[in-house]
Amino acid sequence: MTTPLPETDTPALLSRIADALERIAPAPVPATDWLAFPAYVWNGTSARGVAQLEAPALDMLRGIDDQKASVVTNVLRLAAGHAAHDMLLWGSRGMGKSALLRAAIRKGQAEHNDAIALVQVGQDALAGVTDLFATLGKIERRFLVFVDDLGFEENDGAGPRLLRSWLEGGVEARPANVRLAVTSNRRAIVSRSMHEQDDPINPRDVVDDRLALADRFGLSIGFHACDQDAYLAIIGGYAQEFGLEWDQGDALEWSRRRGARSGRVAWQYVNELAGRAGKTI
Repeated sequence: MTTPLPETDTPALLSRIADALERIAPAPVPATDWLAFPAYVWNGTSARGVAQLEAPALDMLRGIDDQKASVVTNVLRLAAGHAAHDMLLWGSRGMGKSALLRAAIRKGQAEHNDAIALVQVGQDALAGVTDLFATLGKIERRFLVFVDDLGFEENDGAGPRLLRSWLEGGVEARPANVRLAVTSNRRAIVSRSMHEQDDPINPRDVVDDRLALADRFGLSIGFHACDQDAYLAIIGGYAQEFGLEWDQGDALEWSRRRGARSGRVAWQYVNELAGRAGKTI
């Protein structure tokens, strides 16, 4: 004799199964409000808003007056909906490349009622930028897509191809309300050893290709290391701004201990001065 199967409440069972599946399933990613924030971070598939864009006041960025004028003018054009360039900011570390971009965006937001936003993209998220462009092109706002500290390894062909497609007006080019801003330590956007490698394919051709890529940016702006006079002038400007006493010999010793002179090192020294004086800057 067979044992009868227990009676079940099928609707209740299905309801419990659905509840269990809902508990273990990841929560859906909320849609990004592309009008609500001054800046965003794109991870390759989605973006999160940044409530406050941290940026120095433009007049606090010393020793880069010509670079500042070019970047700010271009960003203000974009914020106003006028023709604007993609930008490559290249050169020495610590000379204010990324800080200048953030400060220029802040100025554009102040002067044009938040009509522009910054979208930062990490190198590991470059492959998803095409989807980002498709989304931003539908938004009634202007965007500066920012890739910081970009460099390509010898075997990386995808990155240069993506950049070329975006800059040359291919089928995946960035939309009219978006411009690219890239910072790099080298104008060629190429590793330091690229020109030295022993490769049966002429490495010079690879370097030339990367240089051609850099030339596709409408603005290519160099940031060069400080000489001693410029380094001291930057410190002097900051010290005067904050009412700090300082000594040239001490400032030079600070840079020697760090093995570099740059705007960043100068700012770190000024921060040290403020700490010694018991001040906040």
